[in-house]
Amino acid sequence: MLARTILRPRLLFAAIFVGCTGLLGFGLYLQHALDLQPCPMCILQRYAFVAVGIIGLVAAIHNPAGWGRRAYAVLVALAGLAGGGVAARHTWLEHNPPAIADCGPDLEFMVGSFPLGEALPMIFRGSGDCSKVQWTWLNLSIAEWSLVAFVGIVVLAAVTWAIAGKRKA
Repeated sequence: MLARTILRPRLLFAAIFVGCTGLLGFGLYLQHALDLQPCPMCILQRYAFVAVGIIGLVAAIHNPAGWGRRAYAVLVALAGLAGGGVAARHTWLEHNPPAIADCGPDLEFMVGSFPLGEALPMIFRGSGDCSKVQWTWLNLSIAEWSLVAFVGIVVLAAVTWAIAGKRKA
């Protein structure tokens, strides 16, 4: 009975929203209370959490049946995969820092000064700022925890996809 209650798509989408909100809140705590400034890749991961959270909230409120649930699950998974890709690249940069650690321009400058086609490669190239580990918990950095969260989001989206066709409520 408990499994039936937990595996309701509406609750899974709501859990995704609450989880993303909590992660964004914790990121803001780290930034403002502990004065850890986010690098461009951290900011992109935040945008991905915002996108996933908004999709999760809309899906939880809308609570469609069948293909509608699957569509929301696909959107959540795509946003989660995008964020996970950024987190994976960020993690890779932390473990393989560039030979010359320069602190490049921030995200706002890059997007405001260059066309998006030129700004994105610069963001993903990373900088000395992106390769620096500023905080860890249980020996995992912020980027690694983001990657874990995005994997969890994609798994929840897959579970929601799988049960969407089996339930009507």
